[in-house]
Amino acid sequence: MQSIAAILAFSLGPMEITLVLAVLILFFGAKRIPNLARGLGKSISEFKKGQSEGTVEKEEGVKEDRQG
Repeated sequence: MQSIAAILAFSLGPMEITLVLAVLILFFGAKRIPNLARGLGKSISEFKKGQSEGTVEKEEGVKEDRQG
């Protein structure tokens, strides 16, 4: 499964990326963009952490079912 970033990176050209960045700067302001990116990064890492914990719990449950 491809990530959204990989899909967007190949479907958007340099002009489209520049336009998106310009709209972001106009909409949020240059000072807020680093905070938004930081928050997005933390959200993604927390999501991945929760996803991996769920996978570990699922695997432990399967092992318990096989043993018991």
